[in-house]
Amino acid sequence: MKLIKNRTAYIFYTLLTGFVANGCVEPIDFETINFDDALVIEATITNEFKHHEISLTRTFQFEDDAPSAESNAIVIVTDDLLNTYTFEETAPSKYVSINEFSAEPNRVYKLEITTRAGSTYSSQPSELPQTIQLDEVLAIREENTNGIDGVTIYVNSFDPTGNSRYYRYEFEETYKILAPFALSPEKVVVLSELPPYSITTSVTTQPRTQEERVCFNTVFSNAIVQTQTTGLLEDKILRFPIRFVPSDDPIIRDRYSINVTQYVQSLEAFTYYDVLNKLTSSESLLSQNQPGFINGNIKSNENPDEKVLGFFEITSVSSKRLFFNFADIFPDLNRPAYYTECELESPRLIDENDPTISPLIDLINSNTLRHVETITDLLGNINPVTPYRMVNRPCGDCTVFGTNVKPNFWID
Repeated sequence: MKLIKNRTAYIFYTLLTGFVANGCVEPIDFETINFDDALVIEATITNEFKHHEISLTRTFQFEDDAPSAESNAIVIVTDDLLNTYTFEETAPSKYVSINEFSAEPNRVYKLEITTRAGSTYSSQPSELPQTIQLDEVLAIREENTNGIDGVTIYVNSFDPTGNSRYYRYEFEETYKILAPFALSPEKVVVLSELPPYSITTSVTTQPRTQEERVCFNTVFSNAIVQTQTTGLLEDKILRFPIRFVPSDDPIIRDRYSINVTQYVQSLEAFTYYDVLNKLTSSESLLSQNQPGFINGNIKSNENPDEKVLGFFEITSVSSKRLFFNFADIFPDLNRPAYYTECELESPRLIDENDPTISPLIDLINSNTLRHVETITDLLGNINPVTPYRMVNRPCGDCTVFGTNVKPNFWID
């Protein structure tokens, strides 16, 4: 639930407040009419042995950029054997269990929260569903319903006991970014910003100190993806679509990986997220008939009528990772275009019309260009007018789009 947090608070706010629209065709300006400040709780405990995380925020208004953190709270999880797992606040809104633990079969768990204002909240008891392995993650080339060529990520799973039935999926995508231009081993630096300008007193080159050609970026899913098998003879998930990526999307331009996580849910958890998912659609959010508050399994101990958004979920998980290169899926197509257009240029050291201005130095100081090669004559003398051939930064420096640190799970 890495990115559902802010989305949940936003949806909750939308359901509890009104808004004014200027019309059906004109752009919509949202305006707060009234606002209910409520606690938003995100708590998923799994059968993974790790430090588990719980998020506490407050609902927020359209005028705000993000929900505010509920800090300095006391957060504990207990089980029916009186084991207690205490969570400490490690960052605003983020509470992490002090000790590693995992949800165990045949145990009953409960969440208890005391806010800094002294209000207390408790969840309904929850048990761990059966653990089912995610069997397979597939990448299949096909057209989507709009006739767009691309690759669909599917999952297969099977519970031979037939006891699971309810599933939720999350995924994280990691993709390789290869800058189109290989930069010079040296970067251009400014020696002096003052005129008169020359290639000996104004600029020079120094060894480049970081990797800028190969990068990686990871994006977490922010959608609620669920399915159920209650209407089927077998508790079997066969080619359930998780993600569609168009063939011209640059994230699959080089090498792409997706890690899919399967959560086995209770009926109550499935219903909660199903309702929340339906309310996230634009049709629901802009409907004149708002469906009202989403009931979770966490209540206020002092005031049963207090609105609390959130669900304490005990769930079993299973994950699988898939890699592919663009040519593996689309052998007949050219790779997608890069994230931006790339052009080489050779900026002048001295402006043609004003010798007190240096276009090259201005571009270096603005971090706009990257050094590809030094322009020299046959004798190796640097061109005094346009000394360097350069490219716009995104085309030579992949750190614009990601990190140059290779993930430890990455396989080339």
